Amino acid sequence: MSKPTILAVDDDPVVSQAIVRDLRARYAADYRVIAATSGGEALTLLDELTLRDRSVALVASDQRMPEMTGIEMLGEVRRVSPETKLLLLTAYADTDVAIKAINDIALDYYMFKPWDPPAERLYPVVDGLLDDWSSDHPPETSQVRVIGHRWSDRSYDVKTFLARNHVPYRWLDVERDEEARRLIDVAQRTMQDLPLVLVPDGDALVAPSPRELADALGLRTRAEQPLYDLCIVGAGPAGLAAAVYAASEGLSTVVIERDAPGGQAAQSASIENYLGFPKGLSGSDLTHRAVAQAARFGAETVLASDGIGFEERGPVRAVLLGDGGAIEARSVVVATGVSYRRLEAPGVEELASRGIYYGASASEARQCEGDGVYVVGAANSAGQAVLNFAKYAERVVLLVRGGDLASGMSQYLVDRITATPNVEVLLHTEVAAAGGDGRLETLTLADRKSGTKKEVPASWLFVFIGAAPRTDWLGEQLARDARGFVLTGQDVLASADEGRWPLQRPPYALETSVPGVFAAGDVRLDSMKRVASAVGEGAMAIYLVHRYLATV
Repeated sequence: MSKPTILAVDDDPVVSQAIVRDLRARYAADYRVIAATSGGEALTLLDELTLRDRSVALVASDQRMPEMTGIEMLGEVRRVSPETKLLLLTAYADTDVAIKAINDIALDYYMFKPWDPPAERLYPVVDGLLDDWSSDHPPETSQVRVIGHRWSDRSYDVKTFLARNHVPYRWLDVERDEEARRLIDVAQRTMQDLPLVLVPDGDALVAPSPRELADALGLRTRAEQPLYDLCIVGAGPAGLAAAVYAASEGLSTVVIERDAPGGQAAQSASIENYLGFPKGLSGSDLTHRAVAQAARFGAETVLASDGIGFEERGPVRAVLLGDGGAIEARSVVVATGVSYRRLEAPGVEELASRGIYYGASASEARQCEGDGVYVVGAANSAGQAVLNFAKYAERVVLLVRGGDLASGMSQYLVDRITATPNVEVLLHTEVAAAGGDGRLETLTLADRKSGTKKEVPASWLFVFIGAAPRTDWLGEQLARDARGFVLTGQDVLASADEGRWPLQRPPYALETSVPGVFAAGDVRLDSMKRVASAVGEGAMAIYLVHRYLATV
């Protein structure tokens, strides 16, 4: 298999030799590093590589070149090779131009020349870009293979679990791929056994559960210690931030996650208002970095484990698990987040995961290429999904119950949606019914102002509505409001059952009605429902955990 290419472009021969030298010194073992001395030459090389089916992982270009600027050339690279990472090497005077290129051509990164010493300035940037590229382009020989059909809810669940846990896989559709049918025969299975999951170093799995799949892939599904300083339930932004801060400060820490790290944020194709990332970053990338960071400090993450109950055992807090076990800790952070509310309309529930989906990971947009897509919702998650689907779908229709987008969505998303030609926004509109034989085929849309209804053909509907907190497992011990959101701090004392707080001191700001149990992120009453605020609450919870542990 040929190595992927790194292309360096600079019209100054001395600078060109220097950048190629530095790139080869670090990356030559895994990448082929080549040079071009003009934008035109670079584009010719790119065309040749494309015709030879050679992957181009990164193009690093100078900005100020005769005939064609670096940004002009990189814009053409983006058109010809959309997944190639783009790095602009420029002078401080061109900062404004570089920032504009982030929006105009989706420039991945810009840095100033010179880059000496490369170990401190160049390599950390290139490492990050190549890591992102390689995670999306794994060698086929290392991939899990999933055989199923596109309208199977069980196949969808398997693909979602793999994608959200950053496990590379290759999808083989029995309706389209001859190889899929051949592998079913080789495995001596039938269509009723699908999905079939083929693991490179393991036995074939027939319609596996998340736990079976996680065990086969070597993911951790059981805690290693009998007692922890802290158990965090939920690995969304709040839970992962709590894990990073707790483990880095010496607390023995375990994180329990029933699905995959990242929560709803992990499904976002692009979080553009997160501090420190001017180009934005995907929820998947943010999650991947956070999981690695927590693990580096020693936090354990237990996957495919669902908290189904909670018990106080003297000074110990126990989270009861679906497999009959329990994890005990001296303190607990509840960070289970929220789930999208179910869409209530005739025919919808029957077609769930068969054309109707709740949320959507960034990778799912590719399966809708050339089709029409309907999205329900009016918050940021819906807006980000619409823009991601618009890259692949022929047409995207956003259905909004209210009369405008701006009341629930960040303005930068509203502006992008309005400017995207293949996106249509239908205000005062809701789904009245869904129909289809085994999969979604039609939607009935209702105009809430006029009362009129119309039926439209549809294959894909993605729902991003409301927020239902995942707190039923807590039972009656932790005080919640009528909708299920966890009460913390002064809200505990102000609740109707104010006598349930057992201590002389008041509860700490994020502490629940059970001392030593804290809540952070979207699961908490009156949280901001933003990634940055969830991260902040996760970090703040650890400060309060320390205060609590110092008193027991």
